[in-house]
Amino acid sequence: MSQLGWKHHTLIQALLSRGPLKEMEFCTIFAEITGKNPATNKQLFNDCLLKINKELDFVQFELRAFMDQYDGNIYYGIVNNVADDQSKLGTKYSPAQIAFYKAIIEAIVLDGTKNGCITNIEALNVHLEDQAAGKALQDNQSCIPAAFKSFSISQKEKALNQLIKDRWLSSTSDGLVGLGIRSFLDLRSWFRNNEVVSCEVCNEAAIKAENCPNKGCSIRMHSYCLKKKFYQRKVARICPGCGTSWDPSDCFIEEEEAAEEPSQSNETTEASAKVKKRTRSYKIERDANELNQAPLLPPLGKRLRSCKAETRNKEPSSSSPVRPLGIQRARRSTRG
Repeated sequence: MSQLGWKHHTLIQALLSRGPLKEMEFCTIFAEITGKNPATNKQLFNDCLLKINKELDFVQFELRAFMDQYDGNIYYGIVNNVADDQSKLGTKYSPAQIAFYKAIIEAIVLDGTKNGCITNIEALNVHLEDQAAGKALQDNQSCIPAAFKSFSISQKEKALNQLIKDRWLSSTSDGLVGLGIRSFLDLRSWFRNNEVVSCEVCNEAAIKAENCPNKGCSIRMHSYCLKKKFYQRKVARICPGCGTSWDPSDCFIEEEEAAEEPSQSNETTEASAKVKKRTRSYKIERDANELNQAPLLPPLGKRLRSCKAETRNKEPSSSSPVRPLGIQRARRSTRG
């Protein structure tokens, strides 16, 4: 039997102490303790998990990956594969609270029309006597435990809040009650034993799933599996069981619109660039036309010579020379 190292123990301890972890959180812990990125070292990551499961198998535990059917996120957790009376001794819930939880699970799972959710009122109105009846028939007893009879609405409400807090149940965005991630982790065998309809794509229990449009068809698929199957536009969106046309849900329409928006924005950008280019070319042509229409100026040297000639032409011309002022005065005095 191979021995686990401190790195394997750290991964096990993280899952046991912190409960089921999202795939990103678990991979981050793996990368920190090994120095390897599991995205680029998939073989190393898978070998590590396989080695851990070989050792956990001796105590009938398993490190398992599963998916939250309400949001499509992948989680990792450790689950006890034995569901006997001795394993139930470790729970903090009373027998009445456990019966209350089982009744809610049956109301959510066994009724396909609920689509994986029930209202708070429906959860508080489940009957614990149904859980006791099965046990009474097995033990050949006709009496119902007094704790089941006296389990009041306020006790149910308190137990419901605690189950949601411990992630056995969940509160959806619509204010409904659904299964929690610990239920998806622990109840895989229970789903199969109770013949819960499985998803046509992933073969897991179809708790939160979409039904075939044909009411007579039992095919169900998770929304994320439906997205994976019908993502490409060329794929025929029909039921694999009866061939009925399966209209895409809102998520596909939003994705297609989101895919078209970048192309539209690119077309708008290209159109504006073309307009700007045409505007610049128009300005250049207009400037060129103005230059062609304007009279051409002579060279600089020629312009200077013409300016000098104009100045000489503007100077006053006289036929007689200008005499000095002193000579004119002398002549006037001689005449007198």
